[in-house]
Amino acid sequence: MSDQVKYVLDETQIPKFWYNLAADLPKPLPPVLHPGTKEPVGPGDLEPLFPMALILQEVSAERTIEIPEPIRDVYRTWRPTPLMRARRLEQALGTPAKIYYKYEGVSPAGSHKPNTAVPQAWYNKEQGIKRLSTETGAGQWGSSLAFAGALFGIEVTVFQVRVSYDQKPYRRALMETYGARCIASPSNETDSGRAILAKTPNNPGSLGIAISEAVEMAAKNPDVKYSLGSVLNHVLLHQTVNGQEAIKQFEMAGDDPDVIIGCTGGGSNFAGLAFPFLGLQLRGGRKRRFIAVEPAACPSLTRGKYAYDFGDTAHLTPLVKMHTLGSTFIPPGFHAGGLRYHGMAPMVSHLYELGLIEAVAYHQKACFDAGVQFARCEGIVPAPEATHAVRCAVDEALRCKQMGKAETILFNLSGHGHFDMAAYISYFEGKLIDQKYDEGELAMALAGLPSVAA
Repeated sequence: MSDQVKYVLDETQIPKFWYNLAADLPKPLPPVLHPGTKEPVGPGDLEPLFPMALILQEVSAERTIEIPEPIRDVYRTWRPTPLMRARRLEQALGTPAKIYYKYEGVSPAGSHKPNTAVPQAWYNKEQGIKRLSTETGAGQWGSSLAFAGALFGIEVTVFQVRVSYDQKPYRRALMETYGARCIASPSNETDSGRAILAKTPNNPGSLGIAISEAVEMAAKNPDVKYSLGSVLNHVLLHQTVNGQEAIKQFEMAGDDPDVIIGCTGGGSNFAGLAFPFLGLQLRGGRKRRFIAVEPAACPSLTRGKYAYDFGDTAHLTPLVKMHTLGSTFIPPGFHAGGLRYHGMAPMVSHLYELGLIEAVAYHQKACFDAGVQFARCEGIVPAPEATHAVRCAVDEALRCKQMGKAETILFNLSGHGHFDMAAYISYFEGKLIDQKYDEGELAMALAGLPSVAA
């Protein structure tokens, strides 16, 4: 048998529906609250930011939501994505475990993010919207929305976190190639950005700050809507095409995963792979382990507080209950820029509280160790974010080796690292350091959480 084992579906097997985990939750999600009244928000409260179709998906409790054919038509550009068996990595580790990965780096933007960028752009176009504002960390989301905007004739403005804007110029070039305007955040283009720069001119930025700028631009301009790449329910919903495909591919392989792993910053990449499998379990199927892997320098699940908080630094967004490090927390400038968010998706946070998923945190050097080992075995260079999932998969395989267990491990290889080679250069030059957050700053950020009655 060849060392390379790939399970590929044809385009007729692209899912026709998104899967909504909300329908199968044993306990419903806490409501989203208005920041002023602290009362649950209604669809009208969100209309300045999102088209109504996405708002209805955000609050939906229906198990399946049909994917419009124009969206499936674009999905055919790269979906279904392959499920791969990492036999060479298994051999290198000497493990009895079977390691599989779902490879989302085959999309035009090189990551899983177009799974939601395309629907978001299409629904905005259907409502007559011609301009979108958004934020991005490492640039995977910004480049994906830029790609979707180009397809549907929508102008896209991207506020990119300053540290990533400087670290990853090729991501910025990709966004501009697709026609988007990319601005380093915090910027002088918004009130929230100017206020932060007045206090700290060399501020490295954060996703919370970039969200504030993008939301402000949409709120102040009636012809602009806001688009988000993770965290919200409708974003996680769109990503479930990935896990649904994986279920079919494991049927082809005659196998079934015992452990499912994904890196987590806002939660969409983990949710896209895990939620369809978790739905099977909640509807009476067999139990599995689900592991969310986050950076030790921004550990919202493992170190954050489960509380109501703002999604942005300037407090322009509604309040959501999530695992949070505090909306004013600014993480160190580590290379996995897509994981530098102060909060975790409410749905993922809720699952963690219910004990349905696990969470682990790793420092970046250990993740790059695993990423390089994976690249040398399997030939794909993972994005810095995805190296977190690789690290966890390797550790789980080594656990199986120690215990003599032949478990099946699945992880989401959420994107390639072709635009992140500066990080790998730093790694090989010995300049990549494990950065730690400031405990005092974290304590201050958590002390400033909004007061919400139980």
